[in-house]
Amino acid sequence: MRKFVESIRRLWAIPEAGILAPLVVCAVVFQSINPTFLGESSVSAILRAMAFVGMIAVGQTWLMISGGIDLSVGSVAGLCAITASWLMKAQGWPVPAGIAAGLAVGAAAGLINGVLSVRIGIPAFIATLGMLYVARGLNYLLCKGYPIYPIPDALKEFGRAEPLGLSWAFLLFAALVVLADLCLRRTVYGRMVYATGGNVEVAAIAGIPTTRVRIACYVFTGALAAAAGILLMCQLNVGQPEIGTGWELDVIASVVIGGVSLFGGVGTVVGTFLGLLLMQVVRSGLVVAGVNTHWQTVAVGVIMVVAVGVDLLRRRTKIS
Repeated sequence: MRKFVESIRRLWAIPEAGILAPLVVCAVVFQSINPTFLGESSVSAILRAMAFVGMIAVGQTWLMISGGIDLSVGSVAGLCAITASWLMKAQGWPVPAGIAAGLAVGAAAGLINGVLSVRIGIPAFIATLGMLYVARGLNYLLCKGYPIYPIPDALKEFGRAEPLGLSWAFLLFAALVVLADLCLRRTVYGRMVYATGGNVEVAAIAGIPTTRVRIACYVFTGALAAAAGILLMCQLNVGQPEIGTGWELDVIASVVIGGVSLFGGVGTVVGTFLGLLLMQVVRSGLVVAGVNTHWQTVAVGVIMVVAVGVDLLRRRTKIS
């Protein structure tokens, strides 16, 4: 009996364990409602829908584990997509240069967020909220509120290609999840990220360059936001000024549902992947069940609150 209790406690301490159970239950329930729910086309659609928000969520995972947060990721994604498409369409830049410029804008936005919140000391919530408005405003100023099209044929073909029945965006996202999770768990730098988020003062005393670590996580998040925006631009074959609108909420929700602590120092990229997968399964399941689409938002909100409650309960259990 004692061994059984210890096994339950060890399982309880694993953040991903709390996500798998509801994920399986939801999949079984929705499959019983609609036998096509777990069909190839449905699963493929769920996975494709995860790619863009998921890519940013990987960066946000690193950032929140380090003790930061970025609310501007959706607007930055939109700005970078518009910047790249505008440079290639209106200015005649070659594709590699346009893509590089878009990624550079995202990294620069992350750097500014990091300097404002870490170096200057402005609360991350305020600094990144300000960047949200700045990026969205620059987006509309650049394109004057109109879509920019067409994009180069090479990008259009890339966006429409579906190797293995999945988009390139999802395949890149899946590869990113594996690499980012391995780096976070198995490298010295990953341990520095955990240490910085766990206790920044102790980490600094131990010789960890906490300021540089946190700013680097902001830059990483900004660059991934840019990549997500540009990939969606390729898939849509147009630079839409609305790209990224509302993404920041889905990003933070998936990260929190995935077990990343709001207090920093705890979480995994795999957990974030599962959190986002749970969100998409619930949304798709409610659609196939014929439930009003507005209930999707309600469901995500409930899941997020429950996830935060579980996180707090887990922390208190560890303390006691």
